[in-house]
Amino acid sequence: MGPRLTRGHAPIAMKSRPRPGQAAENRFVVETKHIIDFAVDGMPAVLATPWLIWFMEHTARKAILPHLEPTESTVGTLVDIEHLAPTPLGQAVNCRAQVLSSDGSQFLFKLEAFDEQEKIANGLHKLNVIDKARFAGRVACKTKPE
Repeated sequence: MGPRLTRGHAPIAMKSRPRPGQAAENRFVVETKHIIDFAVDGMPAVLATPWLIWFMEHTARKAILPHLEPTESTVGTLVDIEHLAPTPLGQAVNCRAQVLSSDGSQFLFKLEAFDEQEKIANGLHKLNVIDKARFAGRVACKTKPE
């Protein structure tokens, strides 16, 4: 079992800790479901910012998943992304997430995304490692009976 991490609650027992500089990549092709919903009247069909952020966040998650115990997962706590350039339907996008630092169960990532021509986005993302059962208990307390 790896180092025990705490954040004022029950310890987090990750198998190992990703080190600063460790990175992950994720590639996708812009499909119809990923384009802006206002591509009409001369507005070109381009990658929507929420979808870009989704892929960038999942790239950071990909970097940390091998370090987690089966009882652990991650939740995002901060997204600060600048969408720099449009990407048309059908183009490939490569996302990269690099660990910058960690503080207890929280990890800070540098995110970048490139289409086939240029850098299209960059920014920062924080993930917290959480215990799934404890998290499910918190959610259950907020769930209204049907």
